Amino acid sequence: MEAFEKLIHGQADTLTVDEIAELLGTDTRSDAFYELVRLSNRQSRSRFGDHGYVFAQIGINAQPCPVNCKFCSMGAGHYVLDMQGAKSVETICEEVRLLERDYFDDFFLMTTANYPQEQMVEIGRAVKPLLRSGQRFVANIGDFDLDMALRLKEAGFTGAYHINRLREGTDTLVKPEQREATLRAINEAGLELYYCIEPIGPEHSYRELAVEIARARDLHIAVMAAMRRTPVPGTPLYSLGQISAPELTKIVAVTNLVVRPSRAMNVHEPTQAALLAGVNQLYAEVGANPRDTDSHTEQSRGFNIQAAWQMLAEFGYQPLSS
Repeated sequence: MEAFEKLIHGQADTLTVDEIAELLGTDTRSDAFYELVRLSNRQSRSRFGDHGYVFAQIGINAQPCPVNCKFCSMGAGHYVLDMQGAKSVETICEEVRLLERDYFDDFFLMTTANYPQEQMVEIGRAVKPLLRSGQRFVANIGDFDLDMALRLKEAGFTGAYHINRLREGTDTLVKPEQREATLRAINEAGLELYYCIEPIGPEHSYRELAVEIARARDLHIAVMAAMRRTPVPGTPLYSLGQISAPELTKIVAVTNLVVRPSRAMNVHEPTQAALLAGVNQLYAEVGANPRDTDSHTEQSRGFNIQAAWQMLAEFGYQPLSS
């Protein structure tokens, strides 16, 4: 397979979308699958060493969202979380103080797409002094323009999690052009962009995934991820189910090899199988989460900081502070 030869010889930047799709089509029962995993793990160990990362995220509101993503527990047309509301600045700051009792790296604040962005700026100003010196601070919010990107940066945010999701405009009410405009604003403002191929379901073709993997490669991402869709009861895509752990591991391997992130590779939700493919970063989560029906995901699906470090340690990854 020519695509494999390109990977072996460090020519991932020349892979076409069709070649990336060909790699994604590798049978998970084949020797080629294990070769992909081996190559990806080797790349991570070469680029990342034994340095692991845990990122922490607080979901600050649990409210119906008009973007109405068919996979999200907070879509306005099928809201299935167990409560509605938004956290106060005081509550968010107290949760940050509690999280900071344990060591973690980058810190994220997440909102629904319609959460008031001016309020997010004010929250950012309040939270920033509570973070460690040099700790990265990331906004995970709806689409925004260059002016808001600069305001987020002025408030202390160093980066933003933003992506063009799979089947954007079909499974969501956001047009890809809106996502792309926000990606440009993030880059123009000098914020670090965090990217992910998500939410991957059994219905997505390998070509669909390949298009987004190629997009991420062209964006020169430092922190990359692949995420399988969690089937949330009551959401429109629930009946379509979930891809398997080996399938997710394969997608992680191809994504890592093609994008070649410079700092970290993540998988979500965490699976030990995917760590074999060179994953060195996991999330700990607090509050509302689009993949959960419990508005306190830390009491349900979400990993805590200690559990994330424990899983990474089993694969030999340690925090940079150690």
